[in-house]
Amino acid sequence: MLIPILAFQLVQAPSPMVENTRAHERIQRHDLAGERIETKLGSILLPEHPGGHKLPLVIHFHGEPWIAEQSVRKSMPKAAVLAVQLGSGSRVYGDGVRDPEVLQSVLNAVPGRQFDPVYLSGFSAGYGAIRQVLRQPRNAALVDGIILLDGLHSDYEPPAETRRPLPADLDVFLKFAKQAEAERKRMLILHSEVFPGTFASTTETTDWLIAQLGLKRKAILRWGPLGMQILSETHAAHLKVLGFAGNSAPDHVDFLHALGWALKQLK
Repeated sequence: MLIPILAFQLVQAPSPMVENTRAHERIQRHDLAGERIETKLGSILLPEHPGGHKLPLVIHFHGEPWIAEQSVRKSMPKAAVLAVQLGSGSRVYGDGVRDPEVLQSVLNAVPGRQFDPVYLSGFSAGYGAIRQVLRQPRNAALVDGIILLDGLHSDYEPPAETRRPLPADLDVFLKFAKQAEAERKRMLILHSEVFPGTFASTTETTDWLIAQLGLKRKAILRWGPLGMQILSETHAAHLKVLGFAGNSAPDHVDFLHALGWALKQLK
C-alpha cells in the first residue's frame, strides 16, 4: 500500500527530451493595475474597472502567479483572478483546500460583491486542488467551469503493470464531465504526450475519461496557441478535450502560458 501513497508525493521528473521544432512562445511580464484583496490562498486581483454587483472569478492553481493574472486580464478583462502557488506535487494543493471553508472564505472575500461565474483552472499539479474542491458538494456546486492544463493524473490500479488509471482518483472529474456534457457546467482539458512513468499520464487519464463517457477522439492536425500543435479533439456540448504534440519539459510549460487562450475556448 506504500507505492500508491508515494506516487503522489513524488514530483514529476523533468523530461530528458529536447525539443527544438515548436516555438514555445512565452508571455512577457508587465505590471497590472487593480485593487488586491488578501485571502488564505493568496491575493485576489480585481479588474481595473470593476462594475456591477457580480464579478467573474478565475482561481488558478500552480505556476507563477503573474502568468495567470496577465492571462486572465487579457482574456477576461472584467474578471477577478486569484493565482494560487503552494509548491510542488498534487498533494500540497489538495491539502491547501481540504477545509471546505477555505474556498468559502475566498468567495466571500469582497464585501458587497458576488463572484459569478466561478472558474477553476489548474496547471500540472494544480489539478490536486480542483479534485479536492469537487469532492466537497457545497463548493462543487458553485464551480461553473474547469480548465485542466496538462494536469489530470491518477495512480494506477494494482498491479501497476496493467497501466489502468485508478477510478477513485478520477471519479469527481468524470461526474463534472457528465455535467458539462449535459450543458450544466463547462470543462476544457488540454494535455500533452508527456509520460511521467510512476503515475498515469494525462493521455492515459483523458483516454479513460473519454471511454467512460462513450466518446471518441477525432484525429486532427491544427495549430494551437503559442506555436503548439493540436493532434486530437473530443467535443460533446460544453466538454472539450484537446490533445497536443510534445513530450518535453518546454511542451509541458507551454500549457501554463496558454491559459488565456484556454479561457476563450471555455466560454
